[in-house]
Amino acid sequence: MSTDSDVETGIDPTTRSPEAVAGDLGAAIAATDEYERYVETKTAVEESPEAQERVREFERLRDGFVQARQIGEATEEDRETLLAAQRELHSLPEMAAYLAAQQELDARLERLNTAIGTDLDVDFGDRIGSCCQD
Repeated sequence: MSTDSDVETGIDPTTRSPEAVAGDLGAAIAATDEYERYVETKTAVEESPEAQERVREFERLRDGFVQARQIGEATEEDRETLLAAQRELHSLPEMAAYLAAQQELDARLERLNTAIGTDLDVDFGDRIGSCCQD
């Protein structure tokens, strides 16, 4: 499969190593509107004192809930407290924008995964994090 830019530059991707083509793909992804928006919104969350405080609080509650669940002491009230903290965090404008940007980037990456897998008998998305699949 060649792209318009391959035709314009006279580059035949079949003569280049997959690693070289992957580097080009990474650069192309980094130049997409979805990726740029993701980076911008992530930075906004990282620079927001309120967002960072709510992230820390959510992580504290989540860690406590996970520990309580592991020893069989998590309650429905604990779960509701955790969910309320998550809703508060997600309601911040900068966090909502970040989550939307992350979703858009994930969708774009999924489309790219599908395009990459078109000529292959492998779905990379299904293989991520798995071991020893049949």
